[in-house]
Amino acid sequence: MADPPPLIAAYLRKRADLVRFFTLRTGSGAAAEDIVQDLYVKLVEIEAPADLRSAEAFLYRMGSNLMLDRAKASRRAAARDDAWGQAAGGDGPEPIAQEPPADEAVAARQRLRRLLAALDGLPPQVAAAFRLHKFDGLGHAEVAARMGVSRSSVEKYIMTALKTLAAEVGR
Repeated sequence: MADPPPLIAAYLRKRADLVRFFTLRTGSGAAAEDIVQDLYVKLVEIEAPADLRSAEAFLYRMGSNLMLDRAKASRRAAARDDAWGQAAGGDGPEPIAQEPPADEAVAARQRLRRLLAALDGLPPQVAAAFRLHKFDGLGHAEVAARMGVSRSSVEKYIMTALKTLAAEVGR
């Protein structure tokens, strides 16, 4: 197998040192790993400059440039988010409420009322199985044990409830 290009060889020798260096500079091991990985991707894409005196110095300079680019991008994103928040009615870095529009909230409440009414209209065993499974989070076997019926019956009850409620939502 052929020897790797000089920059790749230097990268492979210095990878651990690069990660430590950028961990200290960024304060984050994950960010350092990302920078070192980005460095490798860049190195694969370029050819070493003809006047290169030190491959290691080139790696650290290139990695530092990547780190600065990431920091600038992060600051730009934060500034953009702040500007958007202020333009959208917020007063700074605090998030804007993620509440749905009023018409959607009203429609959701109406759907919920229809579903609850449909649930109340189900046969008692079907409604009980559905509530235990969906609201209380019990598995089919647990619901069957509580209700004193077979697991198959519970599955049928829940399917019946789902079909009825799905039809109600579709109206």
